[in-house]
Amino acid sequence: MLWIQKRLRLPAVRRGFHLITDLLTAELPELEQMEMGTAHFFIQHTSASLTINENADPTVRRDMEEYFNRVAPENAAYFQHTQEGPDDMPAHLKAVLLGSSVTVPVMRGELALGTWQGIYLGEHRNHGGRRWVVATLMGKKAEK
Repeated sequence: MLWIQKRLRLPAVRRGFHLITDLLTAELPELEQMEMGTAHFFIQHTSASLTINENADPTVRRDMEEYFNRVAPENAAYFQHTQEGPDDMPAHLKAVLLGSSVTVPVMRGELALGTWQGIYLGEHRNHGGRRWVVATLMGKKAEK
């Protein structure tokens, strides 16, 4: 049995949805040791999210940003949590809607994502900074 846990630091990115699959796997060479198992990714922030969606067409990421900006608009008169700026409370709401973690099967040393699937970082703050993700790999070690 193989158990590995790492805390990964993501680069600061602009507000929006960003594919981070390659960033995550580049920091996890241990994936290659796994015959089968699970990779769990958890973001340690309340104003950013992780989700899985379309990895080929960048207009999907732009459309998702537009949609969530309409669902959780800035400067809503009913927001009380505004001390950190107009993007703060909407960022918390977006993070609640999208979630703080994703779990992906691992097959023969690779994440078993579908053909058009990728892991997204949802950066919901205008200036969120670098983000931390805890990656936990668990599964059967490959036989050599």
